Amino acid sequence: MTRRLIRARRWTPPARRDRGPTAPLRVLRRLPTGGHGPEDVVFDTAGQILTGTADGRILRIDPATGERTVLADTGGRPLGLHARADGGVLVCDHDRGLLLVRPDGAVDTLVDTVDGAPLTFASNVTQAADGTIWFTTSTTRWRLHDHLGDVFEHSGTGRLLRRDPDGAVTTLLTGLKFANGLVLAPDESHLLFAETTGYRIRRYQLTGPDAGRTDVLVDNLPGFPDNMSLGSDGLLWLGIAAPRDRLLDRLLPLPGFLRLLLWNLPAAVRPRPAVVAWVMAFTLDGRPVHDLRAADGSYGFVTSAAEHHRTIVAGSLTEDDVAVLAAP
Repeated sequence: MTRRLIRARRWTPPARRDRGPTAPLRVLRRLPTGGHGPEDVVFDTAGQILTGTADGRILRIDPATGERTVLADTGGRPLGLHARADGGVLVCDHDRGLLLVRPDGAVDTLVDTVDGAPLTFASNVTQAADGTIWFTTSTTRWRLHDHLGDVFEHSGTGRLLRRDPDGAVTTLLTGLKFANGLVLAPDESHLLFAETTGYRIRRYQLTGPDAGRTDVLVDNLPGFPDNMSLGSDGLLWLGIAAPRDRLLDRLLPLPGFLRLLLWNLPAAVRPRPAVVAWVMAFTLDGRPVHDLRAADGSYGFVTSAAEHHRTIVAGSLTEDDVAVLAAP
């Protein structure tokens, strides 16, 4: 079957390089979700794991016992989460937009349109003490089931947006390369966000003379960065969904019809992401601290990682369980 046409844009990626020594990633145990695809994992203030599954449920899981509680059902496909101090959960829902799950389980829609268009592929979210919310959208052209089209196309339609406490929504940045994970600095002076297909993490200044400006925190990552979280250890924990594809990197600077041909090949012969479990951690000034990898099939396609008092967990778009990892 002919696949959807892509609007390929040329881009010359930096030459791939590893950032330093790696260490084995070891899965200590798996925590079943009772569903599929715990795409983002975060810890709440009590050290419990929050995640969302493909069937729309928002779950709380005890990392020690695996006991799980259903907090809500969004009726869509939850992706990025943010645990609020009051027990509520902010949810980027691919289908429904930006949601708030209240402590009693009620689900409120905070944003479902931007500039008159439906909000789709909301990806990750964070909130300041004054109630200001920032969130990313990965693409305006592709859906979750065919998100690889954006990887091949490289058209850059991701966004960074802000929702003020009064409900007003402002688009801060456009043209992002599959905007994804989002973290607010502890002093609320800046945001960090991942550009998955740009292989980098960028910084957006919120305060001071450089407010509104961006710079690059980490560039030329060896894989596709996904969701991020700030650990209790002060490190930025990052899920790497897959290593960069050498063929794709060679094609990106070339005329787009080559990627179109590749995109329209049967799925069985098109390049597919390597099955690897991969988590990285950085200081907030971009220095690499941990690079944990496993290709033994114990887990794969890691789309999120979080740390709380030496407990490290990973989530995945393609697995059924949350993985508890051995601390490095």
